[in-house]
Amino acid sequence: MKLSIFTSMTNPEERNDAWQEAISCYEDIADEVIVVGDSWPEEFKFDLIGQTYQEGFEKSSGDWVIRMDLDYFFHENDIVKIRKVLEKNTDSPAIAFPQYQFFTPDRYHVKTIICTALNKKYFPQIIQNGGGDMCLPTINGNRILPDSVPVARIPVWQYDSLFRTKEIIAQDRARFARAWFRQFNNYGDRGGGSPEEAFNAWFEMIRVKYKKHVIRTSIGSHPKYIEKRLASLNKNQFGYDAFGLKDETKRNLYDYLKGYKEKYFDLNFMV
Repeated sequence: MKLSIFTSMTNPEERNDAWQEAISCYEDIADEVIVVGDSWPEEFKFDLIGQTYQEGFEKSSGDWVIRMDLDYFFHENDIVKIRKVLEKNTDSPAIAFPQYQFFTPDRYHVKTIICTALNKKYFPQIIQNGGGDMCLPTINGNRILPDSVPVARIPVWQYDSLFRTKEIIAQDRARFARAWFRQFNNYGDRGGGSPEEAFNAWFEMIRVKYKKHVIRTSIGSHPKYIEKRLASLNKNQFGYDAFGLKDETKRNLYDYLKGYKEKYFDLNFMV
């Protein structure tokens, strides 16, 4: 079985992306690593995201193709398991994985289940144009839903904006808000097209989500590829203390019960 991973990156140094660490992780897992998005324009329409994902899928020559955003990592202890799961499920168009969402290195939330491994050998007709963001996998116009495919007992570790400064995040969120406006003629929940509006909307969303981060962990438990970067976070970077939320956030018993239920009881693992 040949396994491909594709990712997208644009100006990763300017955006403080942990791109070298991510590529190192992907190269340990896959037979082929494809990078797209290097020519992504500053201003764009939102459907470019799905088009770029599709470019990565089509350029990949593996039997299975895993899409990894640049802030996605797998743990080195799961590399063998990943291949076993894919080899056992060649009749499925996709494999879904739970996603561990981090804002600070010490705690996380099981954010969602994502169909990120795609069976290109037997389902080459997959197109990534589904969902509200128009970038989720579909077959014949129908979205491949996570509850319709096997769910692996292997998490994707997501480090959303951890290494970015407020200025980088504000500019980036505004850029994507403007892209959303060009596509849908509204800003939705993205605040507005200015850095200040977009950052404020993003931070309020983060404030709500961070309450759900009840599962504790340590830096030494993270994928080895990212541990050093996490340990060297500074106070100007979001992941240092989530811009103050680490000390401000108060969680109640319900938050903890819900978070543990989502991780240990709600996930319907099949493989």
